[in-house]
Amino acid sequence: MNLPNILTCSRIGMTGIFMFLLSLKGVWPKSLALFVFLLASLTDYWDGRLARKTNQITSFGKLMDPIADKILTLSAFLAFVQMTIIPAWMAVAIITRDLLITGLRFLMPERGASRQARSSGKHKTSLQFAAIVGVLIFLTIKETSYWRPEWTPGALSFIYWSMFLIVVITLWSGVRYAVKNREIFNG
Repeated sequence: MNLPNILTCSRIGMTGIFMFLLSLKGVWPKSLALFVFLLASLTDYWDGRLARKTNQITSFGKLMDPIADKILTLSAFLAFVQMTIIPAWMAVAIITRDLLITGLRFLMPERGASRQARSSGKHKTSLQFAAIVGVLIFLTIKETSYWRPEWTPGALSFIYWSMFLIVVITLWSGVRYAVKNREIFNG
């Protein structure tokens, strides 16, 4: 176990803490959930950067890094469905794409760039993280005395259309990845 792999594993542990805090009512639990999510997101950046910089790229890290990302983001989307912030079909579309493409990546022979996440996939992940942070900010502010109930429909509409765009980008990045690696389907 090296530091990059410890950071990757910590992201999985932080997901449990994040989900617990998100389930609690009040501004402090929601604020802490936002903080834990941001901290977990930083580990996604730092584990890869440190692994490349210190030449500590391992098979474990290659396997677990994308899995830890999926556990964190998909848990947040499922929580948002349970909280009726986003519709279930959005979470199902994102989960299906992410599981299919991640599974496809693991079926591919390890030969470099094609197995790696493409830039569109990295942009997709960044947008998903940003959307989750946005929803968490909404949930935190909504718990304060400053929030007015009449603002909720507008905020939820903004979240819906932002998530709709993210679902489109997520599906598009999956299609691009599959097309670029179509040879895997041929044998």
